[in-house]
Amino acid sequence: MRTLSTPSPALICPPTLPGFQNGRGSSTSSSSITGETVAMVHSPPPTRLTHPLIRLASRPQKEQASIDRLPDHSMVQIFSFLPTNQLCRCARVCRRWYNLAWDPRLWRTIRLTGETINVDRALKVLTRRLCQDTPNVCLMLETVIVSGCRRLTDRGLYTIAQCCPELRRLEVSGCYNISNEAVFDVVSLCPNLEHLDVSGCSKVTCISLTREASIKLSPLHGKQISIRYLDMTDCFVLEDEGLHTIAAHCTQLTHLYLRRCVRLTDEGLRYLMIYCTSIKELSVSDCRFVSDFGLREIAKLESRLRYLSIAHCGRITDVGIRYVAKYCSKLRYLNARGCEGITDHG
Repeated sequence: MRTLSTPSPALICPPTLPGFQNGRGSSTSSSSITGETVAMVHSPPPTRLTHPLIRLASRPQKEQASIDRLPDHSMVQIFSFLPTNQLCRCARVCRRWYNLAWDPRLWRTIRLTGETINVDRALKVLTRRLCQDTPNVCLMLETVIVSGCRRLTDRGLYTIAQCCPELRRLEVSGCYNISNEAVFDVVSLCPNLEHLDVSGCSKVTCISLTREASIKLSPLHGKQISIRYLDMTDCFVLEDEGLHTIAAHCTQLTHLYLRRCVRLTDEGLRYLMIYCTSIKELSVSDCRFVSDFGLREIAKLESRLRYLSIAHCGRITDVGIRYVAKYCSKLRYLNARGCEGITDHG
């Protein structure tokens, strides 16, 4: 019997696959009719186990299982070590386990993986259940990882933006169907977001606030975003103007990865150094238009820079390396692999 008033955990998996990989993911079930991955909702399990196979394998009814003697706080502690898919399975054992498995303290992280997952619907089901005690808001959810879920669309990200105001970490790497608008919604409605991974999201060309959010901000607050970690690896269409906008809005950046953003030039790095003066780790590997002039801009970070990757940047020569060596005194790691313009002298 299905019900939306007391949904159980989202059950997500393709009919022919065993389920999720290890990690904080949703549990699994399948559809034998359509053959596609769906999210199912069920009523909570009965107080006692009623499946005939379970009755045969269980202990006599008069003898209480040892684990049932543990107090609730101990059970919650045990559940805290389980990945999300196993946590969802535990919620189907009995009514007590159902209530314990949905303890908000266990849902600080959601991790979904797999190309066939209907992740938009899964996120809708999960957030709806997590909002049951605090209508329309998931106050405990801080991390959402849906890397590699190619069926994720703007609709799924909008669900996160609307329901997760305390979100601090979002990873959507390889989800190439999401666009700028969905990312704008997330960073505008999740003011505490610090870690954002959009690597491989080829439609993302910028990180900015929505127009509505920009208007609502007071002049004192400015138009800044609190992101400190940003990975835009393989965002092939990112250009200097987009990087300019990102730098102007994300002034607190400390970790920035722009690997294979092949349209970036030295001009984009100049914008970056104007606004983002606290960067500790920077990668511009395979950005073929970055030259010694770009390294001169990067050298303005001075002792703050600890990690730099310029691999396969063919326009960089010994001159650029000298800038970095002279000013970045606390640099611990430099990757210059494949830079044919650099000699032993450099």
